[in-house]
Amino acid sequence: MEIKDILKSLREKKGLTQDQLAERVMVTRQAVSRWENGETQPGTDTLKLLSGEFDVSINTLLGSPRQLVCQCCGMPLNEDSMISKEADGSFNEDYCKWCYNDGRFAYDSKDSLLDFLIGHMPNPENLTDNQRRMQYDGYLSQLKHWK
Repeated sequence: MEIKDILKSLREKKGLTQDQLAERVMVTRQAVSRWENGETQPGTDTLKLLSGEFDVSINTLLGSPRQLVCQCCGMPLNEDSMISKEADGSFNEDYCKWCYNDGRFAYDSKDSLLDFLIGHMPNPENLTDNQRRMQYDGYLSQLKHWK
């Protein structure tokens, strides 16, 4: 789905007119009309406002052009409900809600996350805990939070 269709659909689901949406995100009705006709796209600051207005991530507003992955644990973020939020309620598309929420990380070290993973992740290959720890550590070390 294209951004023009996404914006129109979200606006209609919320029962807003173009005028009402324009007022809420501080633009003209003509700007909203141009977005919905595909003539222009909202800028970065307006995308943030729209994200808050519709409670969806910017990635969703843009038609999910990139696959989001938590930069702490590596979980794919396939739904907006999995994405973390800052203390002000805005989305933080870098992390899942289990690793980061309200401006705070759940794990104070990579070792504490590794301990959690060893205790909770399935082990279909019957690897030793040490083998699994090395495997998880190799993957986590590639993520932004642990570099």
